[in-house]
Amino acid sequence: MNLHLKNKNALVCGSSAGIGKASAILLTSLGANVTLVARNEEKLKEVLKTLDTSQGQIHNYVAVDFSSPENVQIEIDKHLINNKINYHILINNTGGPPAGQAIDAKERDFLSAFNNHLICNHILVKALVPGMKANKYGRIINIISTSVKAPLHGLGVSNTIRGAVASWSKTLANELGQYNITVNNVLPGATATERLDAIINNKSAKANKSTDDIAHEMMNEVPMKRFAQPDEIANAVCFLASEAASYINGINLPVDGGRTASL
Repeated sequence: MNLHLKNKNALVCGSSAGIGKASAILLTSLGANVTLVARNEEKLKEVLKTLDTSQGQIHNYVAVDFSSPENVQIEIDKHLINNKINYHILINNTGGPPAGQAIDAKERDFLSAFNNHLICNHILVKALVPGMKANKYGRIINIISTSVKAPLHGLGVSNTIRGAVASWSKTLANELGQYNITVNNVLPGATATERLDAIINNKSAKANKSTDDIAHEMMNEVPMKRFAQPDEIANAVCFLASEAASYINGINLPVDGGRTASL
């Protein structure tokens, strides 16, 4: 099975921590050249130091805040002009919206999340697809949520926007498949990241229970009785980025320990 990514160029969003960071590290171990993308430049510099260069890989980063699609457009255009890179792989990954019920959300909460996720994803896809077509190789992988199969309690805005991203992704898969560009979604379950910590803390405060109790309750919802580690999600991401996944297109892949009740 060909999982090697030597001479492949990958742009990985949200790569200063969590699943994005784990994906970037694993991609480089397989030989890819990686561009890290996140808002915190100091964290990006620290992650950059950890990336594998043993196969002659060259890595860099773009610091940009996805709360401003206009700045994302400016920074990606500038990056592509300055570096003359044709990308083979795009990992769209952005931190989820704050927890809360949909009925309590403000209209601006939906608009903000829509910009953060779908609009910024779309800007990056439009910027990178010409290079993928030139390479005759493209892998667009969106890290979203199992909520696209079954909405999660207390994540109203996230459930709504993640569903929109999933439908956008499937549409792109239909349009781009003819160019050997695949578009797939990885759906992480509860994963040991800062995002999960925030969700646990929020549930703890609302239920007047300890964070340990909330964590155990959440783990008991998973057949494997534990949370995922970020590198377990990254394994799925890197498989889909490889030549081995050449005929997998337009799917939602749950990596959730069996938590999602539907097939």
